[in-house]
Amino acid sequence: MQCELDSGPIDVTDPSLGQYLVASMGSLGEEVLRVLFLDAAGRLVADEQMQWGGLAQVALHPRTIFRRAMEIGAAGVILVHNHPSGDATPSAGDVEVTDLLRRIGQSLEVAIIGHIVVSASGWQHVPAPADTAPAAAGMRLRDGSGFAGDAAAIEAAALANAQRTLRRRTLRRTLIGHDEYFGEPAWEMLIDLFIHDCEGKAVSTSSLCIASGAPPTTALRLLHRLCEAGIVVRRRDMHDGRLQLTELAPELRHKLVAYFAAAAFDEK
Repeated sequence: MQCELDSGPIDVTDPSLGQYLVASMGSLGEEVLRVLFLDAAGRLVADEQMQWGGLAQVALHPRTIFRRAMEIGAAGVILVHNHPSGDATPSAGDVEVTDLLRRIGQSLEVAIIGHIVVSASGWQHVPAPADTAPAAAGMRLRDGSGFAGDAAAIEAAALANAQRTLRRRTLRRTLIGHDEYFGEPAWEMLIDLFIHDCEGKAVSTSSLCIASGAPPTTALRLLHRLCEAGIVVRRRDMHDGRLQLTELAPELRHKLVAYFAAAAFDEK
């Protein structure tokens, strides 16, 4: 059965996939999360057990899943988890988490192709939220921010995590110093732009360079490279033509929302 899985593109609706998953994990006594990583053609890149939990729930960390997908160049993933109770019916929590992961995946260009729940007696696909009735809690999103699945709450959580990241970096700079060893000026710029954008505030080129913590000439050169790469764009201030404002490219902004919302970011 595993050889068949490796032989070509995987169809998430293929009964043989469900049978393989039931045989390989349906009788486990502990709830686990397994992820099938696929390339752009739908072929299997990796089949990995990512996390596990107690009998009633499995903790799901979006950052872990998407970081691994990007590390191995996966274009899509199939989520799989088991219900040791023997009932493969997806819960309301399973549906909610799957929907949220789909939205995060869209921003990161990693598709959530499907989510399958298995037990010793069979398997079921997690449906779209509107297609199922509330049930007992199952999977839960473990991100430390406590946000729901709507866009406004996701962005609010992303902003809070970005602000937390910036505060920790500032504290590190104050306590340790030696920016030549620990500084990441490009990342500092992007975080600063993201926070100001979420707050609806404009950022001038000069203030952005100051926020980077790098020498002015170095920061300006770096900003020029970010603009050349299409990561950042510059425009004239409509109210003061002498000022030049800087902002994130729209595509990158969406990705940063997903990045900071995916998990409470622990800066190291």
